[in-house]
Amino acid sequence: MKLLKKITLCSTAICIAMMSVFANGTQEMANQEKMASSSEKIKLVVAAGAVGQELQLVKDAADIYMEMHPNIEVECLETPDLSTDRLGLYLQYFEAKSSAVDLYQIDVIWPGDIAEHLLDLNEYGAKEYTSDHFSSIVQNNTVDGKLVAMPWFTDAGLLYYRTDLLKKYGYSAPPKTWKELTEMAKTIQMGERDAGNQDFWGYVWQGNSYEGLTCDALEWVYSNGGGSIVEPDGTISIDNAKAASAIDMAASWVGNISPDGVLGFGEEDARNMFQGGNACFMRNWPYAYSLGNSKDSMIMGKFDVAPLPAGDSGHGAAALGGWQLACSKYSAHKKEAADLLFFLADYEQQKTRAIVGSMNPTIMSLYKDSDVLSATPFFGSLYDVFTEAVARPSTVTAPKYAEVSKVFFSEVHDALAGKQSGTKAVRNIKLDIEDIMD
Repeated sequence: MKLLKKITLCSTAICIAMMSVFANGTQEMANQEKMASSSEKIKLVVAAGAVGQELQLVKDAADIYMEMHPNIEVECLETPDLSTDRLGLYLQYFEAKSSAVDLYQIDVIWPGDIAEHLLDLNEYGAKEYTSDHFSSIVQNNTVDGKLVAMPWFTDAGLLYYRTDLLKKYGYSAPPKTWKELTEMAKTIQMGERDAGNQDFWGYVWQGNSYEGLTCDALEWVYSNGGGSIVEPDGTISIDNAKAASAIDMAASWVGNISPDGVLGFGEEDARNMFQGGNACFMRNWPYAYSLGNSKDSMIMGKFDVAPLPAGDSGHGAAALGGWQLACSKYSAHKKEAADLLFFLADYEQQKTRAIVGSMNPTIMSLYKDSDVLSATPFFGSLYDVFTEAVARPSTVTAPKYAEVSKVFFSEVHDALAGKQSGTKAVRNIKLDIEDIMD
Protein backbone atom coordinates (compact mmCIF):
# COMPACT_ATOMS: atom_id res chain seq x y z
CA MET A 1 0.00 0.00 0.00
CA LYS A 2 2.88 2.38 0.86
CA LEU A 3 4.57 1.55 -2.46
CA LEU A 4 1.34 2.09 -4.38
CA LYS A 5 0.88 5.37 -2.59
CA LYS A 6 4.43 6.45 -3.47
CA ILE A 7 3.89 5.46 -7.13
CA THR A 8 0.62 7.39 -7.23
CA LEU A 9 2.23 10.45 -5.69
CA CYS A 10 5.15 10.19 -8.06
CA SER A 11 2.85 9.82 -11.09
CA THR A 12 0.87 12.79 -9.96
CA ALA A 13 4.02 14.87 -9.58
CA ILE A 14 5.20 13.85 -13.06
CA CYS A 15 1.82 14.71 -14.55
CA ILE A 16 1.85 18.08 -12.85
CA ALA A 17 5.38 18.73 -14.10
CA MET A 18 4.46 17.69 -17.65
CA MET A 19 1.35 19.86 -17.58
CA SER A 20 3.47 22.80 -16.40
CA VAL A 21 5.98 22.28 -19.22
CA PHE A 22 3.15 21.92 -21.76
CA ALA A 23 1.44 25.06 -20.45
CA ASN A 24 4.69 27.01 -20.56
CA GLY A 25 5.37 25.76 -24.06
CA THR A 26 1.87 26.65 -25.19
CA GLN A 27 2.20 30.10 -23.70
CA GLU A 28 5.56 30.57 -25.38
CA MET A 29 4.10 29.52 -28.74
CA ALA A 30 1.18 31.91 -28.23
CA ASN A 31 3.62 34.71 -27.43
CA GLN A 32 5.64 33.93 -30.54
CA GLU A 33 2.48 33.91 -32.68
CA LYS A 34 1.41 37.19 -31.13
CA MET A 35 4.82 38.72 -31.88
CA ALA A 36 4.69 37.42 -35.43
CA SER A 37 1.18 38.72 -35.98
CA SER A 38 2.07 42.12 -34.55
CA SER A 39 4.54 42.62 -37.39
CA GLU A 40 1.75 42.04 -39.91
CA LYS A 41 -0.73 44.71 -40.98
CA ILE A 42 -4.12 44.78 -39.34
CA LYS A 43 -6.87 45.16 -41.90
CA LEU A 44 -9.94 47.23 -41.07
CA VAL A 45 -12.97 47.42 -43.35
CA VAL A 46 -15.31 50.43 -43.37
CA ALA A 47 -18.78 50.01 -44.92
CA ALA A 48 -19.48 53.47 -46.31
CA GLY A 49 -22.05 55.20 -48.48
CA ALA A 50 -21.31 56.29 -52.04
CA VAL A 51 -23.89 59.07 -52.49
CA GLY A 52 -22.21 62.13 -53.96
CA GLN A 53 -18.63 62.34 -52.67
CA GLU A 54 -19.15 60.17 -49.58
CA LEU A 55 -16.99 57.21 -50.62
CA GLN A 56 -14.11 59.29 -51.98
CA LEU A 57 -13.94 61.38 -48.82
CA VAL A 58 -13.72 58.23 -46.70
CA LYS A 59 -10.95 56.87 -48.93
CA ASP A 60 -9.03 60.14 -48.64
CA ALA A 61 -9.33 60.07 -44.84
CA ALA A 62 -8.29 56.39 -44.80
CA ASP A 63 -5.12 57.27 -46.72
CA ILE A 64 -4.20 59.87 -44.10
CA TYR A 65 -4.89 57.40 -41.28
CA MET A 66 -2.74 54.69 -42.90
CA GLU A 67 0.18 57.13 -43.22
CA MET A 68 -0.15 57.79 -39.50
CA HIS A 69 -0.49 54.06 -38.70
CA PRO A 70 1.75 51.97 -41.01
CA ASN A 71 0.58 48.76 -39.35
CA ILE A 72 -3.05 49.41 -40.34
CA GLU A 73 -4.63 48.77 -43.73
CA VAL A 74 -8.05 50.38 -44.27
CA GLU A 75 -10.42 49.14 -46.97
CA CYS A 76 -13.57 51.04 -47.90
CA LEU A 77 -16.55 48.88 -48.80
CA GLU A 78 -19.07 50.59 -51.10
CA THR A 79 -22.68 50.06 -50.05
CA PRO A 80 -26.03 50.68 -51.82
CA ASP A 81 -27.22 54.27 -52.24
CA LEU A 82 -30.76 53.57 -51.03
CA SER A 83 -30.75 53.38 -47.24
CA THR A 84 -33.31 50.57 -47.18
CA ASP A 85 -31.06 48.40 -49.35
CA ARG A 86 -28.04 49.33 -47.24
CA LEU A 87 -29.73 48.20 -44.05
CA GLY A 88 -30.62 44.90 -45.71
CA LEU A 89 -26.94 44.33 -46.51
CA TYR A 90 -25.87 45.18 -42.97
CA LEU A 91 -28.39 42.78 -41.48
CA GLN A 92 -26.86 39.94 -43.49
CA TYR A 93 -23.48 40.63 -41.87
CA PHE A 94 -25.00 40.97 -38.41
CA GLU A 95 -27.08 37.82 -38.62
CA ALA A 96 -23.96 35.88 -39.64
CA LYS A 97 -21.98 37.55 -36.82
CA SER A 98 -19.44 38.31 -39.50
CA SER A 99 -16.09 39.94 -38.72
CA ALA A 100 -15.70 40.96 -42.38
CA VAL A 101 -16.71 44.57 -41.61
CA ASP A 102 -15.32 46.55 -38.68
CA LEU A 103 -17.01 49.95 -39.06
CA TYR A 104 -20.46 50.72 -40.40
CA GLN A 105 -21.91 54.01 -41.61
CA ILE A 106 -25.40 53.89 -40.10
CA ASP A 107 -28.50 56.06 -40.52
CA VAL A 108 -29.68 58.27 -37.68
CA ILE A 109 -32.82 56.11 -37.39
CA TRP A 110 -31.05 52.77 -36.94
CA PRO A 111 -29.37 52.78 -33.47
CA GLY A 112 -32.45 51.47 -31.67
CA ASP A 113 -32.95 48.66 -34.19
CA ILE A 114 -29.37 47.34 -34.46
CA ALA A 115 -27.81 48.27 -31.10
CA GLU A 116 -27.35 44.62 -30.11
CA HIS A 117 -24.73 44.22 -32.85
CA LEU A 118 -22.66 47.30 -31.95
CA LEU A 119 -19.94 48.10 -29.45
CA ASP A 120 -20.46 50.51 -26.59
CA LEU A 121 -18.05 53.26 -27.63
CA ASN A 122 -17.96 54.61 -24.08
CA GLU A 123 -15.78 51.62 -23.23
CA TYR A 124 -13.21 52.87 -25.77
CA GLY A 125 -12.98 56.50 -24.65
CA ALA A 126 -15.90 58.13 -26.46
CA LYS A 127 -16.65 60.44 -23.52
CA GLU A 128 -13.50 62.36 -24.41
CA TYR A 129 -15.15 63.45 -27.68
CA THR A 130 -18.94 63.52 -27.26
CA SER A 131 -19.17 66.93 -25.59
CA ASP A 132 -18.10 68.56 -28.87
CA HIS A 133 -21.10 67.16 -30.77
CA PHE A 134 -24.79 68.08 -30.84
CA SER A 135 -26.15 66.57 -27.63
CA SER A 136 -29.42 65.57 -29.30
CA ILE A 137 -27.56 63.34 -31.77
CA VAL A 138 -25.41 61.83 -29.03
CA GLN A 139 -28.62 61.05 -27.14
CA ASN A 140 -30.16 59.57 -30.29
CA ASN A 141 -27.18 57.22 -30.56
CA THR A 142 -27.35 56.16 -26.92
CA VAL A 143 -29.34 52.97 -26.30
CA ASP A 144 -29.82 51.67 -22.75
CA GLY A 145 -26.96 53.87 -21.58
CA LYS A 146 -24.57 52.63 -24.27
CA LEU A 147 -23.20 54.91 -27.00
CA VAL A 148 -23.53 52.59 -29.99
CA ALA A 149 -22.58 55.12 -32.68
CA MET A 150 -20.58 58.32 -33.03
CA PRO A 151 -22.16 61.33 -34.78
CA TRP A 152 -20.50 61.86 -38.18
CA PHE A 153 -22.58 64.25 -40.23
CA THR A 154 -26.12 65.50 -39.87
CA ASP A 155 -28.71 66.31 -42.51
CA ALA A 156 -31.99 68.11 -43.07
CA GLY A 157 -34.10 68.40 -46.20
CA LEU A 158 -33.59 71.60 -48.23
CA LEU A 159 -35.21 73.29 -51.20
CA TYR A 160 -32.78 73.92 -54.06
CA TYR A 161 -33.85 76.50 -56.62
CA ARG A 162 -32.51 78.09 -59.80
CA THR A 163 -31.80 81.75 -59.03
CA ASP A 164 -31.37 82.62 -62.71
CA LEU A 165 -34.75 81.18 -63.69
CA LEU A 166 -36.62 82.84 -60.83
CA LYS A 167 -35.18 86.17 -61.95
CA LYS A 168 -35.97 85.40 -65.62
CA TYR A 169 -39.64 84.80 -64.80
CA GLY A 170 -40.03 87.75 -62.45
CA TYR A 171 -39.85 86.04 -59.03
CA SER A 172 -37.91 87.87 -56.34
CA ALA A 173 -37.71 85.05 -53.80
CA PRO A 174 -38.13 81.27 -53.53
CA PRO A 175 -41.60 79.94 -52.64
CA LYS A 176 -42.73 80.13 -49.03
CA THR A 177 -45.62 77.67 -49.40
CA TRP A 178 -46.24 74.45 -51.34
CA LYS A 179 -48.98 76.26 -53.26
CA GLU A 180 -46.50 78.92 -54.37
CA LEU A 181 -43.99 76.26 -55.37
CA THR A 182 -46.59 74.46 -57.49
CA GLU A 183 -47.57 77.66 -59.30
CA MET A 184 -44.00 78.86 -59.84
CA ALA A 185 -42.83 75.43 -61.02
CA LYS A 186 -45.68 75.25 -63.51
CA THR A 187 -44.97 78.72 -64.94
CA ILE A 188 -41.23 78.21 -65.27
CA GLN A 189 -41.63 74.69 -66.68
CA MET A 190 -43.98 75.95 -69.38
CA GLY A 191 -41.66 78.83 -70.24
CA GLU A 192 -38.56 76.66 -70.54
CA ARG A 193 -40.34 74.13 -72.71
CA ASP A 194 -41.62 76.89 -74.97
CA ALA A 195 -38.00 78.02 -75.21
CA GLY A 196 -37.03 74.60 -76.54
CA ASN A 197 -36.13 72.37 -73.57
CA GLN A 198 -38.80 69.66 -73.68
CA ASP A 199 -36.97 67.71 -70.95
CA PHE A 200 -37.41 70.47 -68.39
CA TRP A 201 -39.47 69.90 -65.21
CA GLY A 202 -40.60 72.18 -62.43
CA TYR A 203 -39.81 70.09 -59.35
CA VAL A 204 -37.87 66.90 -58.62
CA TRP A 205 -37.67 64.96 -55.35
CA GLN A 206 -37.33 61.44 -53.89
CA GLY A 207 -40.39 59.38 -54.83
CA ASN A 208 -39.10 55.82 -54.93
CA SER A 209 -40.59 53.34 -52.47
CA TYR A 210 -37.83 53.51 -49.84
CA GLU A 211 -36.71 55.42 -46.74
CA GLY A 212 -36.10 58.60 -48.74
CA LEU A 213 -39.83 58.82 -49.47
CA THR A 214 -40.55 58.55 -45.75
CA CYS A 215 -38.45 61.70 -45.29
CA ASP A 216 -40.11 63.62 -48.12
CA ALA A 217 -43.63 62.59 -47.13
CA LEU A 218 -43.05 63.36 -43.45
CA GLU A 219 -42.07 66.89 -44.53
CA TRP A 220 -45.31 67.31 -46.51
CA VAL A 221 -47.45 65.93 -43.70
CA TYR A 222 -45.78 67.77 -40.82
CA SER A 223 -45.68 71.10 -42.66
CA ASN A 224 -49.41 70.73 -43.31
CA GLY A 225 -50.20 70.20 -39.63
CA GLY A 226 -50.68 66.45 -40.02
CA GLY A 227 -48.33 65.29 -37.26
CA SER A 228 -45.26 63.06 -37.37
CA ILE A 229 -46.81 59.62 -38.09
CA VAL A 230 -46.32 58.35 -34.53
CA GLU A 231 -45.95 60.95 -31.79
CA PRO A 232 -43.30 60.76 -29.02
CA ASP A 233 -45.94 59.50 -26.55
CA GLY A 234 -46.77 56.58 -28.85
CA THR A 235 -49.99 58.00 -30.33
CA ILE A 236 -50.44 56.97 -33.96
CA SER A 237 -51.42 60.32 -35.46
CA ILE A 238 -51.17 59.76 -39.21
CA ASP A 239 -54.89 59.11 -39.89
CA ASN A 240 -56.11 62.70 -40.25
CA ALA A 241 -57.42 64.99 -42.99
CA LYS A 242 -54.37 67.28 -43.09
CA ALA A 243 -52.00 64.33 -43.61
CA ALA A 244 -54.24 62.94 -46.35
CA SER A 245 -54.41 66.36 -48.03
CA ALA A 246 -50.63 66.68 -48.05
CA ILE A 247 -50.23 63.30 -49.76
CA ASP A 248 -52.91 64.18 -52.34
CA MET A 249 -51.05 67.43 -53.03
CA ALA A 250 -47.84 65.56 -53.80
CA ALA A 251 -49.72 63.07 -55.97
CA SER A 252 -50.98 66.02 -58.06
CA TRP A 253 -47.39 66.92 -58.94
CA VAL A 254 -46.64 63.59 -60.64
CA GLY A 255 -46.90 63.99 -64.40
CA ASN A 256 -47.57 67.73 -64.04
CA ILE A 257 -44.61 69.56 -62.49
CA SER A 258 -42.70 66.36 -61.73
CA PRO A 259 -41.93 63.57 -64.21
CA ASP A 260 -43.76 60.25 -63.94
CA GLY A 261 -40.34 58.75 -63.33
CA VAL A 262 -40.04 60.60 -60.03
CA LEU A 263 -41.77 57.57 -58.50
CA GLY A 264 -38.48 55.76 -59.02
CA PHE A 265 -36.19 58.61 -57.95
CA GLY A 266 -33.64 58.48 -55.16
CA GLU A 267 -31.36 61.34 -54.11
CA GLU A 268 -28.93 60.94 -56.99
CA ASP A 269 -31.66 60.72 -59.64
CA ALA A 270 -33.08 64.06 -58.51
CA ARG A 271 -29.63 65.63 -58.26
CA ASN A 272 -28.59 64.51 -61.73
CA MET A 273 -31.69 66.05 -63.30
CA PHE A 274 -31.34 69.31 -61.37
CA GLN A 275 -27.59 69.54 -61.88
CA GLY A 276 -28.05 68.80 -65.57
CA GLY A 277 -30.14 71.95 -65.90
CA ASN A 278 -33.48 70.19 -66.36
CA ALA A 279 -35.36 71.24 -63.23
CA CYS A 280 -36.14 74.50 -61.46
CA PHE A 281 -36.71 73.17 -57.92
CA MET A 282 -35.32 70.15 -56.08
CA ARG A 283 -35.73 68.69 -52.62
CA ASN A 284 -32.47 67.14 -51.45
CA TRP A 285 -29.87 66.97 -48.67
CA PRO A 286 -26.94 69.41 -48.21
CA TYR A 287 -24.42 67.14 -49.99
CA ALA A 288 -25.83 68.25 -53.38
CA TYR A 289 -24.66 71.84 -52.85
CA SER A 290 -20.94 71.35 -53.47
CA LEU A 291 -21.61 69.03 -56.41
CA GLY A 292 -23.93 71.59 -57.97
CA ASN A 293 -21.13 74.12 -57.84
CA SER A 294 -18.49 71.82 -59.30
CA LYS A 295 -16.75 72.78 -62.56
CA ASP A 296 -18.63 70.21 -64.64
CA SER A 297 -22.05 71.29 -63.33
CA MET A 298 -24.50 72.91 -65.76
CA ILE A 299 -25.84 75.11 -62.96
CA MET A 300 -22.66 76.27 -61.23
CA GLY A 301 -23.37 79.65 -59.65
CA LYS A 302 -26.99 79.58 -60.82
CA PHE A 303 -28.76 78.13 -57.77
CA ASP A 304 -29.23 78.57 -54.04
CA VAL A 305 -30.95 76.78 -51.15
CA ALA A 306 -33.84 77.73 -48.87
CA PRO A 307 -36.04 76.12 -46.22
CA LEU A 308 -38.71 73.78 -47.57
CA PRO A 309 -42.15 75.41 -48.09
CA ALA A 310 -44.99 75.50 -45.58
CA GLY A 311 -48.41 73.94 -45.77
CA ASP A 312 -51.46 74.73 -43.66
CA SER A 313 -49.37 74.72 -40.48
CA GLY A 314 -47.74 77.99 -41.53
CA HIS A 315 -44.21 76.64 -41.25
CA GLY A 316 -41.99 74.38 -43.31
CA ALA A 317 -40.55 71.10 -42.11
CA ALA A 318 -37.20 69.47 -42.78
CA ALA A 319 -36.78 65.79 -41.99
CA LEU A 320 -33.83 65.09 -39.73
CA GLY A 321 -31.27 62.95 -41.50
CA GLY A 322 -27.64 62.20 -40.93
CA TRP A 323 -25.20 59.36 -40.58
CA GLN A 324 -23.18 57.91 -37.75
CA LEU A 325 -20.17 55.63 -37.42
CA ALA A 326 -20.51 52.41 -35.45
CA CYS A 327 -18.14 49.56 -34.51
CA SER A 328 -19.25 46.01 -35.09
CA LYS A 329 -19.38 43.81 -32.01
CA TYR A 330 -18.01 41.04 -34.23
CA SER A 331 -14.84 42.90 -35.28
CA ALA A 332 -11.61 41.00 -34.71
CA HIS A 333 -9.81 44.28 -33.97
CA LYS A 334 -12.17 46.24 -31.76
CA LYS A 335 -9.62 48.61 -30.19
CA GLU A 336 -8.08 49.54 -33.54
CA ALA A 337 -11.50 49.91 -35.16
CA ALA A 338 -12.60 52.29 -32.41
CA ASP A 339 -9.47 54.38 -32.88
CA LEU A 340 -10.14 54.65 -36.63
CA LEU A 341 -13.75 55.60 -35.90
CA PHE A 342 -12.75 58.49 -33.63
CA PHE A 343 -10.29 59.72 -36.26
CA LEU A 344 -12.89 59.69 -39.05
CA ALA A 345 -15.33 61.67 -36.89
CA ASP A 346 -12.86 64.20 -35.48
CA TYR A 347 -12.75 67.97 -36.02
CA GLU A 348 -10.35 68.02 -38.96
CA GLN A 349 -12.12 65.28 -40.90
CA GLN A 350 -15.55 66.82 -40.33
CA LYS A 351 -14.17 70.18 -41.45
CA THR A 352 -12.83 68.64 -44.66
CA ARG A 353 -16.13 66.92 -45.35
CA ALA A 354 -18.02 70.19 -44.77
CA ILE A 355 -15.81 72.18 -47.14
CA VAL A 356 -15.35 69.60 -49.90
CA GLY A 357 -18.63 67.70 -49.66
CA SER A 358 -21.02 70.23 -47.99
CA MET A 359 -21.82 67.64 -45.33
CA ASN A 360 -23.18 69.16 -42.13
CA PRO A 361 -20.82 68.68 -39.19
CA THR A 362 -22.04 67.31 -35.88
CA ILE A 363 -19.29 69.23 -34.06
CA MET A 364 -20.95 72.49 -33.03
CA SER A 365 -17.90 74.77 -33.25
CA LEU A 366 -17.51 74.06 -36.97
CA TYR A 367 -20.60 76.18 -37.66
CA LYS A 368 -18.47 79.20 -36.67
CA ASP A 369 -15.41 78.13 -38.66
CA SER A 370 -14.66 80.79 -41.31
CA ASP A 371 -13.36 78.23 -43.84
CA VAL A 372 -16.52 76.15 -43.54
CA LEU A 373 -18.85 79.15 -43.81
CA SER A 374 -16.95 80.46 -46.83
CA ALA A 375 -17.41 77.16 -48.67
CA THR A 376 -20.99 76.53 -47.54
CA PRO A 377 -22.55 79.84 -46.40
CA PHE A 378 -25.99 78.30 -45.87
CA PHE A 379 -24.60 76.36 -42.89
CA GLY A 380 -24.83 79.70 -41.09
CA SER A 381 -27.93 81.24 -42.66
CA LEU A 382 -30.00 78.03 -42.37
CA TYR A 383 -28.57 76.87 -39.06
CA ASP A 384 -32.04 76.75 -37.46
CA VAL A 385 -33.26 74.37 -40.18
CA PHE A 386 -30.68 71.82 -39.07
CA THR A 387 -31.12 72.22 -35.33
CA GLU A 388 -34.94 72.16 -35.49
CA ALA A 389 -35.40 69.37 -38.05
CA VAL A 390 -38.30 66.96 -37.61
CA ALA A 391 -37.28 63.50 -36.42
CA ARG A 392 -38.78 60.36 -37.84
CA PRO A 393 -40.48 58.19 -35.18
CA SER A 394 -37.56 55.80 -34.89
CA THR A 395 -37.14 56.05 -31.12
CA VAL A 396 -40.76 55.56 -30.10
CA THR A 397 -41.21 52.59 -32.49
CA ALA A 398 -37.83 50.90 -31.89
CA PRO A 399 -36.93 48.17 -32.56
CA LYS A 400 -39.70 48.02 -35.18
CA TYR A 401 -39.10 51.32 -36.94
CA ALA A 402 -37.99 49.70 -40.20
CA GLU A 403 -41.37 47.92 -40.42
CA VAL A 404 -43.25 51.12 -39.59
CA SER A 405 -41.37 53.11 -42.20
CA LYS A 406 -41.91 50.47 -44.87
CA VAL A 407 -45.65 50.58 -44.28
CA PHE A 408 -45.60 54.37 -44.49
CA PHE A 409 -43.57 54.77 -47.68
CA SER A 410 -45.33 51.85 -49.41
CA GLU A 411 -48.83 53.24 -48.82
CA VAL A 412 -47.73 56.78 -49.74
CA HIS A 413 -46.13 55.45 -52.92
CA ASP A 414 -49.41 53.77 -53.91
CA ALA A 415 -51.19 57.09 -53.42
CA LEU A 416 -48.62 58.96 -55.51
CA ALA A 417 -49.04 56.36 -58.25
CA GLY A 418 -52.81 56.96 -58.28
CA LYS A 419 -53.70 53.56 -56.84
CA GLN A 420 -55.51 55.04 -53.83
CA SER A 421 -56.43 58.36 -52.25
CA GLY A 422 -54.53 60.08 -49.48
CA THR A 423 -57.45 59.35 -47.14
CA LYS A 424 -57.23 55.63 -47.79
CA ALA A 425 -53.44 55.68 -47.51
CA VAL A 426 -53.37 57.26 -44.04
CA ARG A 427 -56.10 54.92 -42.80
CA ASN A 428 -54.15 51.87 -44.02
CA ILE A 429 -50.96 53.21 -42.47
CA LYS A 430 -52.59 53.59 -39.06
CA LEU A 431 -54.10 50.09 -39.10
CA ASP A 432 -50.83 48.48 -40.19
CA ILE A 433 -48.77 50.35 -37.57
CA GLU A 434 -51.23 49.25 -34.91
CA ASP A 435 -50.66 45.64 -35.96
CA ILE A 436 -46.88 46.09 -35.93
CA MET A 437 -46.76 47.72 -32.52
CA ASP A 438 -49.15 45.18 -31.02
